Amino acid sequence: MTTPTAANQPAHQYTYLALGDSYTIGEGVPENDQWGMQLARLLRGQGLAVADPVTIARTGWTTGELANAVAAANLSGQFDLVSLLIGVNNQYRGLSLENYREEFSNLLQTAIQFAGNQPAHVLVLSVPDWGVTPFAQDRDRPRIAAEIDAFNAVAKAETEKAGAAFIYITPLTRKAAAEPVYLADDGLHYSGKMHLEWAKLALPVAKQLLQ
Repeated sequence: MTTPTAANQPAHQYTYLALGDSYTIGEGVPENDQWGMQLARLLRGQGLAVADPVTIARTGWTTGELANAVAAANLSGQFDLVSLLIGVNNQYRGLSLENYREEFSNLLQTAIQFAGNQPAHVLVLSVPDWGVTPFAQDRDRPRIAAEIDAFNAVAKAETEKAGAAFIYITPLTRKAAAEPVYLADDGLHYSGKMHLEWAKLALPVAKQLLQ
């Protein structure tokens, strides 16, 4: 009988949970173009055996609706990587920053629990600025941008306080105003090319925390 070596033993497969709204489910793009799916592929390209994400996300969800969906999903076990991207619909519906802070903080703690109570294994992405899209051409774009910045300031502060990683993708989304290739066909959401940009930005942080 031969003793298994590191070379012929099956590699550990890392698990990944992606929580969010339309930006995580990839409204307007094929499933394979979702940023979480692309992040998993990029990580596999770096030699890390990462499974495709278990995704709990839906277009239009606020923090409260995502929290309800996570509870209803009744997930068991832990994940090596958890991502959270939520808040644009709170801003769109005119919900308060105070409400967002409370519900986002609770969601973040839930994400940390799913990550085996390891905050360093949680990635939070900032809220994209939908105000730059053609959909918002008749809206108050400066006001939208200011409100998105305020929501992101809350998310960043809560994320850093909890010890998780904050990935600031909002400037990338603002490129969409001048580069339509980053937009989905609906003129509101983002294309697979933009999702790839988010995945690339998250890649070094995700790689480090898994290693």
